[in-house]
Parts: sequence; structure tokens; C-alpha cells
Amino acid sequence: MTNFTYSAAALDRLQNSDSEIFDALMHEEVRQSEGVELIPSENYCFPEVYALLGSVFNNKYSEGYPGRRYYGGQENTDTIENLARDRAKAVFRAEHANVQPLSGCAMNEAVYFALLQPGDVILGMDLSHGGHLSHGHPVTNMAKIFKYTRYKTEIPSGAIDLEKVRQVALETKPKLIICGHSSYPREYDYAAFKKIADEVGALIMADVSHLGGLIAGGALKNPLDYGFDVMTTTTHKSLRGPRGGMILCKKQHAAAIDKSVFPGMQGGPHMHQIAAIATTLKLVQTDAYKAYAKQVLANAQAFAQALLAGGAHLVTGGTENHLIVINTATGFGITGDIAERALDKAGITLNKNVIPDDPNPPMKPSGIRFGTPAATARGMGEAEMKLLASIMLQVLRAPADDALLSKLREEVRALCKRFPVPGLECTKTKCCAAA
Repeated sequence: MTNFTYSAAALDRLQNSDSEIFDALMHEEVRQSEGVELIPSENYCFPEVYALLGSVFNNKYSEGYPGRRYYGGQENTDTIENLARDRAKAVFRAEHANVQPLSGCAMNEAVYFALLQPGDVILGMDLSHGGHLSHGHPVTNMAKIFKYTRYKTEIPSGAIDLEKVRQVALETKPKLIICGHSSYPREYDYAAFKKIADEVGALIMADVSHLGGLIAGGALKNPLDYGFDVMTTTTHKSLRGPRGGMILCKKQHAAAIDKSVFPGMQGGPHMHQIAAIATTLKLVQTDAYKAYAKQVLANAQAFAQALLAGGAHLVTGGTENHLIVINTATGFGITGDIAERALDKAGITLNKNVIPDDPNPPMKPSGIRFGTPAATARGMGEAEMKLLASIMLQVLRAPADDALLSKLREEVRALCKRFPVPGLECTKTKCCAAA
């Protein structure tokens, strides 16, 4: 069993009542411990988060907001939600915070319904250029309700031509402009986007789901400092909290957004999740976390430079944040799905990813996406990033060489043994027996 995540009694009960799920849990602990997680939207949460997610707050229904609940027995839930809201405002310098959204897509949809009317135009980044599904891809339900238009990046530089964005905004008259991405390795010019929004009379929103922790740690710019109306972020990526979402906004939008979240979008909030968010927001104010956020960026730079030196073709030519995208088709003559599977065999987990204007379909795209938050949370630094880059390059050059992949997997295991997963340090009982 682990020494923090689960009690021995709880593990014994699970093993006796559902051995199949127990076995999957134990094997997942081994997988995470012995391999390197490089998916940039994944991270290892603070150990305290495990305790709160498995706490009695899971048992409590708390529809409504502090001081205005629909059920009794809310003195403790009001305490934790108020702490979460106050800490969110302090960390992000926000006028108002809503911590109830259950996920990233839900938080963005709540903003749309709070501030817009059906048929209104929203301008966001094109998905293949780094945008996100929740910013209006045609396959989503939101695209049936709102009209979406898109801006792209310049190829190969990855820069956003702000004059082109301005022209699209002048032509389409959006009611909301979104700065945000899921696979864009560069920083936004928030001041320039705010100027465009003001010129066309649009509201301006930043979805910083990937960057929230780096903003909280002072390593990247905060859109709210540039007068943005709304900023959304998930809590489980670079923030290292539980899975969930937050909406931060100006006071003038507070009532509409709160009403859109509840009762507009969802019922009872997940209070165990909100308790974990509150503690996360306390921990990200420490000097240790601020050092972590800066190290995430330093690690990404070291990783990117090592890959470039090895001949990899990086989308946008490098990175200014925590994530990197490689064009595997141009650099190595393989699609991203082949690269993903080969790297999995070597103990490195990342995801296949489209590149700008990708000619290939999403399930067989031309690239891979990865980042440094989780590896950094384990204590790895620039030297380990250079080692991982070397291993990745060997895999990408010979993805079908099973003997090589097996050898490299042992190298990854040896590396991971030096850097235990926070909160999952093993006491060499049940989880090791599953290995």
C-alpha cells in the first residue's frame, strides 16, 4: 500500500470487495511510478489533495453558495468554499471567483451562457493551431448555439499576426474574444488582444487551463493584469490540484457567472473537490511552489534545446511555456500515433497531436505534444530533461526496434526510481507486489 493516499483498512476492504478494480489501481500506481508522464495537461497532485478527495466532504450535498444553500448542515462546507474563493482571488488578483465548475469545458460553457446570447459570435484560436475544443470546434454542442470564428498562427514561426486577428474581429464583430490554447508553445500578447477587443466592443476572456499554475507561481503573465473580463483555469494541470475548474472575473460579471454555474449548468458542487482546491490555492502561495513554476519553464527550455540539437522539428521552433510540439512526420518520417505507442513502450507517456493545418486526421496526426509539469513535480531538473530528450530521439529514430525500446525502458525505470511520485512513495507491500 502507499503511505499517504489510502489507509490500509480501505485498501483491504477494496481488495476483498472488488479485486479487479483493486488490481487496476495497484498496476496504475506502478505505471505512474515507473514511467515518466509528459502529457502537459497531466500532473501529480499535492499529497494533501488525495486526503481531501477521499474525505467525508464527498458525502455532503451543498447546492447553492455560502450563506445561501438549499440544504442544512453547511457550516463546514461554507468555510471551505469561502476559503477557496478568497484564496483564488488573492492568488490571481481577481475581483470575483467561482470554484464550483466540475471541469474545464463546463467552466467555459458557463461563461458563454452567462455573458452571451445564442447566435453571438465568439473568436478563438483554431484547434489545429493549438486551440481547444471548448473554444468552438464544429463537433461540439456549443457550435450549435454560438457562432465561432477563428484566428491562426503563422507557419513556421508560430507567431500570431495581430493585424490579421484585428481584421477578422472587424469583419465578424465577435461579442467575445478568447485567448487560450491546448497545444500552443508560445505566450500571448494579452495587451494587444485587449486593445482589439476594445476596438470592436467585445468582451475578452483568457482560458489559461494549461498555464494557471505557472501564472499562480509568477512564472508567466496574468491576463487579469491587462484588464481581461474573465479568466478560466482548470485546477489539475500545472496547479497540481484536484480535477476541476475555476472562473475568475470582474465584479460586474460575478452575478451572471454565478447564476450560470448554478443553477444554470450544474446542481450540487463536489465539496471534496472544492476542499482540495482550497488547500491547493494555499500551497501555490509558498516559495517552494514559486520555485517549482520557474523550474517547469527552465526544464521546458532545456528539453526543447536538446531536441533541436538532435534534429527534431519543433512547432513554432521552440517554447515559451511548459509544452513542446514535435512535427514527427517531417523530422522522423512517422505519424504521431506511431511515436506515441513507441514512446509508451519505452516508459514515456505523451500524446499524439495535430500540427498547424495538419494534412493527417486527428487519430493519425503529424505530431506529438508533451510538457514538463509532472516530471518537474517529481524533482527532475534540466539534466534529466536532456536525458529524456536523448531517449526520445532514439525512440523516434527507431520506433520499431523492440530491443532498443526495452533497453530504454530500463533506463527510464532507473531514472524514475531516483525521483518518486509525490504522495505515492511505496512501502513495498501491495503495490509493489503488483509490479
